[in-house]
Amino acid sequence: MNKTTALEDLKRHLMKCRLCAEMVPPVVAGEAVRSKIFLVGQAPGPREGSLGRPFAWTAGKTLFRWFDGIGVDESTFRARAHMAAVARCFPGKAKGGGDRVPSRSEIEACRPWMEQEATLQRPELVIPVGGLAIRQILDAPRLADVIGSEHRCTFFGRETTCIPLPHPSGASTWHRTEPGRTLLDRALKLLARHPAWRRTF
Repeated sequence: MNKTTALEDLKRHLMKCRLCAEMVPPVVAGEAVRSKIFLVGQAPGPREGSLGRPFAWTAGKTLFRWFDGIGVDESTFRARAHMAAVARCFPGKAKGGGDRVPSRSEIEACRPWMEQEATLQRPELVIPVGGLAIRQILDAPRLADVIGSEHRCTFFGRETTCIPLPHPSGASTWHRTEPGRTLLDRALKLLARHPAWRRTF
């Protein structure tokens, strides 16, 4: 079985997952595309399930505007980069408002899917988006400690490069105020210069 077929088979199995009782199906997953670029989101929002793809609503518009600023449009990114997430189903709404943060047990239940994807892809560039995703890969007490820099990281047992981004949520002001705005710009420039990004796009 070649890697593309293995990715497609893995995605078919992933889409049937119903392990977490409090998560709201359906599973949301990116295309089964072979790539050395591996984006890790946090969890889908309430709209992504019906639209059938990650980052399909407001946060996605902002994320793809960032990528468009370094020469890669949304359709090209989706077709050439692997899009994963810490949790693949919508966690539901929090009691205090906003989306619920996935629990530790839900994150652990979803983790084997990403591990299998990483094993097949062997990424050269990992892009965690948002604090929850970043903390799965890097020791990051504050976003300002890691965004705007390139990091060597161990991603499921394999050393690779990690360039984190803030979450593009409209509810967050971090990427629109200083130092976030400057650090985001720095991170995007690092992405544009990375060999894997240049070869892919």
